[in-house]
Amino acid sequence: MAIEQELKNTSSLQKEFQTLLEKDFKDRKLKENEIIKATVTEITKNFVVVDCKAKMEGMIPVEEFKNDQEFEKLKIGSQLDVYLERIESFKGEIIISRDKARKMKAWKKLEKIFETGEEVTAYITGKVKGGYIAVCEGLPTFMPSSQIDVRPLKKIDHLMNTPVKVIATRIDKNRGNVCVSRRAVLEKSKNAETAEMLKEIKVGDIVEARVHACVDWGIFLTYKSLTLLLHVSDLSHGRVKKPSDLVSIGDTIKVKITKIDEKTNRVSASVKALTEDPYESIDKKYKVGEIYEGTVTKIMDYGCFVKIEDGIEGLIHNSELDWLNRNIKPSKVLSVSQKIKFKIVNIDKETKRVSLSYKATLENPWENVRDKIGKEIKIKINNITEKAIFGELVEHGLNCMCHYKELSWQEDVNELKKYKKGEILSVKIIEIKDEKIRVSKRALDKDPWSWFDENNKKVGNVITTRIHEVLKSGVKVSIDREKKLIVNIRKADLAKDVVDARPEVFSPGNALDAKITELDLKTRRVKLSVKAAQIDEEKSLIAKFGEGATKSGATLKGIFEKAIGKKGKKNK
Repeated sequence: MAIEQELKNTSSLQKEFQTLLEKDFKDRKLKENEIIKATVTEITKNFVVVDCKAKMEGMIPVEEFKNDQEFEKLKIGSQLDVYLERIESFKGEIIISRDKARKMKAWKKLEKIFETGEEVTAYITGKVKGGYIAVCEGLPTFMPSSQIDVRPLKKIDHLMNTPVKVIATRIDKNRGNVCVSRRAVLEKSKNAETAEMLKEIKVGDIVEARVHACVDWGIFLTYKSLTLLLHVSDLSHGRVKKPSDLVSIGDTIKVKITKIDEKTNRVSASVKALTEDPYESIDKKYKVGEIYEGTVTKIMDYGCFVKIEDGIEGLIHNSELDWLNRNIKPSKVLSVSQKIKFKIVNIDKETKRVSLSYKATLENPWENVRDKIGKEIKIKINNITEKAIFGELVEHGLNCMCHYKELSWQEDVNELKKYKKGEILSVKIIEIKDEKIRVSKRALDKDPWSWFDENNKKVGNVITTRIHEVLKSGVKVSIDREKKLIVNIRKADLAKDVVDARPEVFSPGNALDAKITELDLKTRRVKLSVKAAQIDEEKSLIAKFGEGATKSGATLKGIFEKAIGKKGKKNK
């Protein structure tokens, strides 16, 4: 009986414990993928054991606490935020993570910071491709190299593992990426300081600033906490090769504030604004067409720059360097620092450009050669192209051109084959225009076309020619004895009757009477027709001897007897 009574008491106690346990589990509202509170119950060498009010205690690896100083502060009874991944795994264990809870909490905080633009403390822990790893609230973020400072830094050892203020600039929720910027924080504070400084200066103020950087296109100056930009074009009224030629880093120079951009907080300064622009009075000091002296400062492919005075430079284009070669290389004529005489060609005050001429101070060979127009000279052949011969006047050194039509009166392009490079030719200058010389070899010979004027021949006249060549399409005849004036007569113009208009019935050397039907001495065009000469002859015979003079079978004797008989009857 005692045993039975004891068993009843034990079973009642178990039921009461089970009831209390079930009631306790119902009060515990645990949900996966959320942050829950946990209490440290034991700290071992490898794990931190915590009570999450679950069926069993959770174990967190010690490594999740070693990224900061949290592990040193841990003790039994400490409250922790942990991330609940699984309430019960296949082993029956609860899976939790302190590291994920920290990251999740940091992510939510960074989202709020990104929306509000607040600053947060971060630690730069390492370098990766294109930037650095910055840990914010336990969450690794990416900081691009361009966002670590307002200026490029060669070394960042002084920033490693030290607290720095950053701003979240981009958050990618899908990939879980966050980009931060230290530069934005520095610029924000600097812009606020700059805005206060800009209230103290205005355009037109003259200040003394220190040079802290030099580049090819300008100088950066420091005035108090402001950075001023001095462009290379504002250093001097003249031409400046490199700013470093005039100033050095650390120098203090006096400048004038020329522009303040309130949107970008940029300030521009100028040195040349402190002095009067020499171009304002340039027309009073220098006159176009006058000759002055200067120094060559720079040589380019297109010409030379010459210093006229401080702040004023002029350009000698390569076409103004030499009379003989318009495209001569400037370095072959002048050199830097050489003192020369020049002539002012043009002054443009608005664009601040002065055009100069060096060759205008030298003897002009063109003035001497203009007297040679129409006279015989000698040239040396420098080049032969498909259409012309290019040469050089032996006495004057000037270039000239002889077109193939000016080689002979035949105007045959094959005449070019008779000449070679380096050969000396006797020619006549026929034209000089825009510093270009045209010469002619045929001008030394008598023009075959002058035969018409000398013999007083014009359109309508009948002339006697000699057959020079027989062709299928007609014949070539020579008009003059020297056979320099050769003309084609078409097959259709060889005879009045088609039967007689056959080229093969003619032989070279035979005489042939033809009528001039067209003649233009300017275009050197003439047209001859045997047919037209025969028609004219027939008309004259009809007019003189009657219609029978042209009929077939009539003899010259009969024609004359008929004509004499008629005349005798009239006398009787």
